[in-house]
Amino acid sequence: MYHPTTRVLAVLELLQTHGRMSGADMAGRLQVDGRTLRRYIVMLEQIGIPILSERGRYGGYALMPGFKLPPMMFTDDEALALSLGLLAARSLGLAEAAPAVASAQAKLERIMPDGLKRRVGAIDETVRLDLQRSRNAAPQDNAALVTLSAAAQRGQRVHLRYRAMDVDSERAFDAYGLAYYGGWWYAVGFCHLRQDMRTFRLDRIVAAEPLPQSFLRPAGFDALAHLRTSFAAIPRAHPTEVLLKTDLVTAQRYLPDAIGLFEQTPDGVLLHSQADSLDWFARELASLPFEFEIIAPDALRTELAAIVTRLSRIAALR
Repeated sequence: MYHPTTRVLAVLELLQTHGRMSGADMAGRLQVDGRTLRRYIVMLEQIGIPILSERGRYGGYALMPGFKLPPMMFTDDEALALSLGLLAARSLGLAEAAPAVASAQAKLERIMPDGLKRRVGAIDETVRLDLQRSRNAAPQDNAALVTLSAAAQRGQRVHLRYRAMDVDSERAFDAYGLAYYGGWWYAVGFCHLRQDMRTFRLDRIVAAEPLPQSFLRPAGFDALAHLRTSFAAIPRAHPTEVLLKTDLVTAQRYLPDAIGLFEQTPDGVLLHSQADSLDWFARELASLPFEFEIIAPDALRTELAAIVTRLSRIAALR
């Protein structure tokens, strides 16, 4: 069922497209009676749309000659958000993103006033965003993204055919949400093959088809937060524990979420992490503006001491 506001706007669209229409024709297209149509006409008049009404058997409605809707108006902040949004769409690893953005931009420019058009054009020409850190992250098309996002919203199970390391597998999947993280698109949800939460890269999904079964999506599920926590907990060569002498907000400001799990304690923030390279981890710690205490492993203290020695030597050079 359409919302009344949608039908009121549909009346305006019909009048703009056809110029003049009989009440019977318009009511038939909108699937409403004549009384309801007249109420919609009154609502348009109340918001300043001038409509000519002709009574009688062959009467109808038309917009006042010469009337045109005002151009789409945005504040400076809204124009900035719109421009950056179009720029970001090019960098998010979506198939055919460039022509889609160009088409959307062309449509908007047709109805934008000249001042706004210049502001949007300036941002498009001079601003560049680097969101896609992996060059091979783009799926071949947007079908999986569209299907899985719709399925997550409706709570509809899907059948996935997934290819990883040249091996195909099939499973029923309840998509809880999707996220773009670290240069890749992911779908997060419950895998019925593994009977557990799983994450799937969209560029590896061969096919996603809706199934008749439904599911209840967890309230407030955040796919990006789940990804960050999951990746931070992946076992690596060196488990580490560091007590950061600061509060949680400050710790997360200076360290990436993927570095590990943060735990607020009375003495500070305990960082539980996994690292493939202790040298890299020591350099991350050395860049912090607050104090910290290495709890484990001892080899991390050795790596940090080596950085201190090197920097002291550099600082002493004349």
